[in-house]
Amino acid sequence: MANGFTKKSVGTLTLGEKLKKLRGDKRISLGDVSRYTKIQVAYLEYLEEGDYDSLPADVYVRGFLRSYADFLGVDERILIRLYDKEKGIKKNLDKEKISGLKEKKPIDISSFVFTPQKIIVSGVVLVVLLGLFFLYREVDSFASAPSLVILSPDNNSEVQGNSVYVKGVTEKEAALFINGQPILVGGDGRFGENLTLQAGLNNISVKSVNKFKKEAVKNIIVKSNYVDNAPADQNGTQGNPSNNNGSAENSSMQGVQIELRVDPGPVWLSVETDGNLAFSGTMLSGSVQSFKAQDKIVISSGRGNATFVKLNGQDMGTLSREAVAVREVTFTKDTKVEAIPNDSAKADTASVKGTATEKKKRN
Repeated sequence: MANGFTKKSVGTLTLGEKLKKLRGDKRISLGDVSRYTKIQVAYLEYLEEGDYDSLPADVYVRGFLRSYADFLGVDERILIRLYDKEKGIKKNLDKEKISGLKEKKPIDISSFVFTPQKIIVSGVVLVVLLGLFFLYREVDSFASAPSLVILSPDNNSEVQGNSVYVKGVTEKEAALFINGQPILVGGDGRFGENLTLQAGLNNISVKSVNKFKKEAVKNIIVKSNYVDNAPADQNGTQGNPSNNNGSAENSSMQGVQIELRVDPGPVWLSVETDGNLAFSGTMLSGSVQSFKAQDKIVISSGRGNATFVKLNGQDMGTLSREAVAVREVTFTKDTKVEAIPNDSAKADTASVKGTATEKKKRN
């Protein structure tokens, strides 16, 4: 032969074992055999593993064996005879296996068959279960208080200024109140509100009420280190109006300065300075806020008779005589102020001349 191998007989092993042994003795890889014989490596592996079902037709397999035998230097008739023998044995075993399976009693996996009636019944059962599930949720909501979590501020915390931002999460359909003041709740149940504090300790009560009138209440205490050094007059407002006429005129020429005080609180307030939103939130009872502007300050209040105003150091009294919401009360640097009576009973009768106007009121 061209490869120099000498033909010889092999012992009584299976075809695959003989091929492996002969190849192993000569230290030949399947890749070497494939390159010489032009047989795919996969077919060579099937021959050596005895996986005859994965091989092509017999005529091709016999051709493979002739090329393989020639390469290994063995008698091709021996390899083909072993192949035919083992193929026949396997065929007989497969026939016996099939015959045995036919004699076995078929396994009845399931006698259940879908019918229109069964589909309808299944649908009704599903609807009933869903109804019970939603009923359970409603009963559970009725029996339990709404969830309420305060994210900030922490209880017994301190702030340096006179304001704090209260935020948290509750049920999205719940009504929320901070110190009795209604607060808007977002679609995801989150809420947030600016609170103006009085100096010292402030008790902030957050209450959530669900549609079944069940309540959850969280109380937090916040200490404000804010200090207002201005003295209080007889009406409880900061500063002395009788001594501020000159300073009021100077401040008026320089711009607009407003000091707001809430009593009793809480009261929701919105303040715009020169067209920009400077504050929107809730002021607690006794808290004070100051604002400055070049041209004008516009104030809206949720309760006019509890909102005291001081314009350029001069006491203006309250925004309204009645406990109503007032909108867009405007103060400008040209505003004139009449003398304010000293008795508290008339403290809210102060009138603003010039461009100060109470544009809207809402009961």
